[in-house]
Amino acid sequence: MDRPHFCNLFSRSRQSTAMSSRKRRSTDLPADSEVIRHQSQDYEDSSASKLESDLLNLHNSRTSTTPTSKPHRGRKSFSGLGNAVEELRSLPRRALLAPRTARAVEDTEVKDENSRLKSGDRANVKPSSHSKASEWLRRAAGTRFGHRRHSTSAPLASHGQRPETSSNTASGHRAVAKSPKWDPSDYSHTSGAAARAAAAAQNEFSSSARTLATRGDNRLSELKVTRDCESGIGIDLRDRAEETAEVAVPVVRKDPTLCLPEEIMSQILSYLDAESLMHSELISHRWHSSASSHLIWRDVFRREYSTVSQAASLQPSQPRGAGPGLGKNAPGQDWKKIWKARRKLDARWMDGYAASIYLEGHKDSVYCVQFDEHKILTGSRDRTIRVWDAHTYQCLRVLGIPTTNPAAAMPLPLDNVGRKGNAPFLSVACPQTSIPLSQPNSMIYHEGSVLCLQYDDDLMVTGSSDTTCIIWDMKNDYRPIRRLRNHSAGVLDVCFDAKHIVSCSKDTTICLWDRATGNLLRTLIAHRGPVNAVQLRGNLVVSASGDGVAKLWNLNSGHCIKEFPSKDRGLACVEFSLDSRTILAGGNDQVIYQFDANTGELVRELRGHRGLVRSLHLDGPNNRVVSGSYDNSVKAYDLVSGKLIADFPSWTTSWMLSAKADYRRIVAASQDSRAVIIDFGYQLPGVELLEGDL
Repeated sequence: MDRPHFCNLFSRSRQSTAMSSRKRRSTDLPADSEVIRHQSQDYEDSSASKLESDLLNLHNSRTSTTPTSKPHRGRKSFSGLGNAVEELRSLPRRALLAPRTARAVEDTEVKDENSRLKSGDRANVKPSSHSKASEWLRRAAGTRFGHRRHSTSAPLASHGQRPETSSNTASGHRAVAKSPKWDPSDYSHTSGAAARAAAAAQNEFSSSARTLATRGDNRLSELKVTRDCESGIGIDLRDRAEETAEVAVPVVRKDPTLCLPEEIMSQILSYLDAESLMHSELISHRWHSSASSHLIWRDVFRREYSTVSQAASLQPSQPRGAGPGLGKNAPGQDWKKIWKARRKLDARWMDGYAASIYLEGHKDSVYCVQFDEHKILTGSRDRTIRVWDAHTYQCLRVLGIPTTNPAAAMPLPLDNVGRKGNAPFLSVACPQTSIPLSQPNSMIYHEGSVLCLQYDDDLMVTGSSDTTCIIWDMKNDYRPIRRLRNHSAGVLDVCFDAKHIVSCSKDTTICLWDRATGNLLRTLIAHRGPVNAVQLRGNLVVSASGDGVAKLWNLNSGHCIKEFPSKDRGLACVEFSLDSRTILAGGNDQVIYQFDANTGELVRELRGHRGLVRSLHLDGPNNRVVSGSYDNSVKAYDLVSGKLIADFPSWTTSWMLSAKADYRRIVAASQDSRAVIIDFGYQLPGVELLEGDL
């Protein structure tokens, strides 16, 4: 059987298939599923019967060939038969795809027809009622043909023709439309067109969803998200920031004071700083009520002054001094008022804005002073110790027998106070009142000038030029307990803790005493000049001497472990920080030296005085250094930066011999027989709330 015969067989098969399909379409059009099912059955039956008849005719033609007939010069191989059979078998499969491809061609023709419309005609065309989701379905259907698998032995491929497709005509019948020439080497129809169409549809769907969501359209729920996430081709990577920025997104605003419980709202507001909390009070009455809570302001105040509280509690065994200025931990405290008072007080420190209050009563120079929030104690050259009320400034007690020194200088009037610089905004002179004297007893009271003193809640220790120290009972109406004797010259300074008492003398020695029994434990001899000041921290003692050297001692071994020399002349005063890391020393070279106690290095020099630095006090909780000098001035420095905070020149008429400070005031003793109180909280509203517990 030659090749033309097989081609005739193939063409007859295709014609019979087309005729059968036209017959079915001429009747009432059934559903697509029925069309596909009937077509597949008819094509299988017709192709099988046709194949059998063709094979039978082929066999008969070969057996009935006469010898006189000319032999066919075609192929001698029967491979063409296999190609024909394969083509016949593929006909049902192509018939199954015919309805789908017909729809795709139909959509393509409609799309081409719309593209031929003029711009003016487009404006008159009404928008389609189909949603963008249906448009995606049409695009996906139009690209499925490109993904079907072709037979490698199809005759159409060998002839360069694409398969024929059908489309709907105006009469409703399907007609065969020829496709353009198809290049077998062109694989563009299998290059991912379906994936690109699916991605484009997904992008259009997302854009539609965003538009409907912005407008609040209820049709958003009708859209169904396609789950085509297999391909990255055509994914929309454009920045939508500009699109969303143009849309005014509604912002939900709710008052938390109306939605949250009061306890939670208080917890939230407690994390604000004081300035933000004050601004919150201005929002509304409800916010003002919530932000003004005493509990909230208590947390804000304690957080802001937490470093002060930690430094104040660092050495609780130290002798009692002034409180840290953090108020009482009692119910019902107005913590907002406390915060305002403390903030205003700190501002007055920085501005040097203070009142001067003068305590007059001693008959001679006042050498030493110590105070707390309720009382002030001073020691004088008149051999007495006076106890003053810190609020009324009245003298409460006189310990000792006062003496009158004809050589004592008479105090000068205070007319020229503060004329050389910062002046007090108010000066108050406390009048003298008659005070009942203590019972005279020469065995108990000092017989010389009271040069130094220190006290805590239980005891007070004083040192005198009579070479002795006296221990006083603070809880028993200042009754003297015992006298300590060992020095051969005047006792220039004393200090103590819960176990020991340390005294230094003009005889160049340092004595260590047992606090409970008064027994002498150790004598330290190392200085070559008078030991003018000592400070005790644990088992360490630092001393300053007229030989120009400050020394650090270990009380357990009695050895000097470190020396801190001055640059010129002797040292008159020394301070030891509560954390035992910083040593301050001042003297005749008019400089305050700040040393590192661990390394012995000089950290910085605090300058400003024009005379001998006679007294030093380190206010650790507030990081302030207060000094008194022979230049008649009192100065305050910042411990961290070393900068001068406040200067009070000539607030007395003579040398400043001692100066102590707390969060509110500086109390200084002068040679003109006065004690001056530099009060930054004078007449300040709420300053009394800063006082601590008794």
